[in-house]
Amino acid sequence: MPTRRITSKGQVTIPKKIREFLNVGVYDTIEFTLLENGKVLLTSDQHSAKALFGMLKHKKQSKPISVDEMNAAIEERYRERSSR
Repeated sequence: MPTRRITSKGQVTIPKKIREFLNVGVYDTIEFTLLENGKVLLTSDQHSAKALFGMLKHKKQSKPISVDEMNAAIEERYRERSSR
């Protein structure tokens, strides 16, 4: 098993084999769990894109909106906020 030193800032580089095993990369998160035997369990805290599906419910438009309609709605909202 690979070992690493802790830097003066308290940081440790996770070896590539471990990152690949956990399937983690840049900006992913990992979770540390303290075990009773004095060891720490390291697990990935990832959620697949499928797990996110359906989180944001939206109304389907009966027809697509044109760019002109979008611009008009933006202008109207801007005027409403400006008049407050």
